[in-house]
Amino acid sequence: QVQLVESGGGLVQAGGSLRLSCAASGRTFSSYVMAWFRQAPGKEREFVATISWWQENTYYADSVKGRVTISRDNAKNTVYLQMNSLKPEDTAVYYCAAGSRWVARSPQEYTYWGQGTQVTVSS
Repeated sequence: QVQLVESGGGLVQAGGSLRLSCAASGRTFSSYVMAWFRQAPGKEREFVATISWWQENTYYADSVKGRVTISRDNAKNTVYLQMNSLKPEDTAVYYCAAGSRWVARSPQEYTYWGQGTQVTVSS
């Protein structure tokens, strides 16, 4: 069992930056592939980025590639999402997720989810 708690969302102007964090409970954090998804109102949950167990591999959605960096600190049981050059279309609730497959881009492939953190980008 893993419990995930996101933080770091907020309101930012277009072109700004935010760093999201996701803290995981339990002592098996390093055994999970971690990912970030987002969901805008009226839209399906969308894959953003994923990182492998020991940060050896990362994979990004085309929509965020070059603007977003996913990282993890297994000693702190935390995964991060650094978002730069934010756009209004990045506005969504951002969720972190834990799973076992690499590379997984579908929400159905992840077992554990956080409650989400709101990111709003104003134009």
